[in-house]
Amino acid sequence: MAMPDAARQDDGNGRTRTAPVRIDSGSVIGSDGPVRCFKGIPFAAPPVGERRWRPPQPAVPWKGDRLATAFGPDCPQAPSAASRGAGQDEDCLHLSVWTPARRADEKLPVMVWLHGGGFTAGSSADARSDGEKLARSGVVVVAANYRVGLFGFLAHPELSRESPQGVSGNYGLLDQIAALQWVQRNIAAFGGDPGRVTTFGVSAGSASLALLATSPLTDGLMHQVILQSPGSFRPLARLAEAEALGSSLAPSLAALRQLSAAELFAKTAQAVPAMRGLTSPRLLRPIWDGCVLPQDERPAYRDGHFQAVPMIIGNNSDEGSMLTAQWTVRTRADYRTLLAESFGAMAEEALALYPAETDSDVRAAVACVFADTQFNFGVRGVARASIRQQPRTWRYAFTRHRAGGPTPPNHGDEVGYVFGNLAASRTGAALPFDARDTHVSDAMIGAWARFATTGDPNGGALPAWPVYDTANDPYLELGGAIGAGHGWRTRHMDFLDRFYDSRAGGERA
Repeated sequence: MAMPDAARQDDGNGRTRTAPVRIDSGSVIGSDGPVRCFKGIPFAAPPVGERRWRPPQPAVPWKGDRLATAFGPDCPQAPSAASRGAGQDEDCLHLSVWTPARRADEKLPVMVWLHGGGFTAGSSADARSDGEKLARSGVVVVAANYRVGLFGFLAHPELSRESPQGVSGNYGLLDQIAALQWVQRNIAAFGGDPGRVTTFGVSAGSASLALLATSPLTDGLMHQVILQSPGSFRPLARLAEAEALGSSLAPSLAALRQLSAAELFAKTAQAVPAMRGLTSPRLLRPIWDGCVLPQDERPAYRDGHFQAVPMIIGNNSDEGSMLTAQWTVRTRADYRTLLAESFGAMAEEALALYPAETDSDVRAAVACVFADTQFNFGVRGVARASIRQQPRTWRYAFTRHRAGGPTPPNHGDEVGYVFGNLAASRTGAALPFDARDTHVSDAMIGAWARFATTGDPNGGALPAWPVYDTANDPYLELGGAIGAGHGWRTRHMDFLDRFYDSRAGGERA
């Protein structure tokens, strides 16, 4: 079919436009090239007005060809120099697709990315996770927004009474499910195979995926998963706890609904403490609502109540320093108080494992215990649960010091390597990198793409990556050298297991 004149025009970025691609809500025209890119496609109706704090609704159909050459807006949040989104707006439920050249009859594996951001921020338009270079490995890449902060995770008693299920909150998770359902309906039009979908994400994005694996609403939507530093296995807040937070923000739901997006976002500070609890539930994030998430996470994995699909899971060397840099815990007395509040009767044992001999040791100790409680513990726990039911489970540890410098990788620093965007940064300034960084990035791109294609990351020039087992806790170290290791912080992880097991009923059940 001849391409319409409108489609032959430049897309504004020096590339020609694609022929129209028909999806269930209309047709879209993207940017052409060896990798075709379609940006800012609505996968649900704008969650505004009466749709604020409601499950996502089907996208509003459009007539004619929709130009999909620019990212849509991000959900309202603190500004980010890394995002290339078209500003911020509640109308943020858009996704982007990168698809490589292929034979007309070829259906490629699909990789669906969920961004991080602590459930209060983040964007699928982040420059670090641009999908073009990863797509060159022969996969179709999809990156989706979801509602964050008070727009995505507010629970309120009046909202629960309005819901046929009697629940509220978890709207951001429902957005993610809607994006995965969109992939099932539409990805074949972009050359993707809806029967080979690998979901992957970082931080809040991977924590979401670990939770969605326990939800009955995601059956058949995720065939494989890659979890990069998931914040998993801490207790989830229950619906009543989250509803109480919602009630504290305004005298009535009507008052909240009258707020503009900017006014609602300004209330975020009232809902997010300056320092999160190390072992207590967080309220403005996914909650145990008995519907989307029928069970608390750790017991769900312990009891095998999750979708045991092939998995890669891992963590970075330093998951804590960046995220605790602004914490006001500075003295040994402050630190002891933090441990007492977090571990109760086991605080002295925690202090022995995470010592701080002087005040100057406190910041590093805080970063270490934060990393273990928020990320490393969940990585080991999910891997252990997975391998009991799924023999295709692999663990990694990302340890590469960028450009061979002295700083170990912080939380999220692996994202640019996975997508091949090594110069991209959180601040928008270009980061340095060397040939070794490029080598590690190429190895990760190859492993991630092979896993999406074959279900096994091994191959190419990658050293043998051992399958996970609970006895040795093996992992592939992705650092100055690439090779197998085992036993990531075993004593500390065993302590955390005993701590949670010691709680009343084992899991607040």
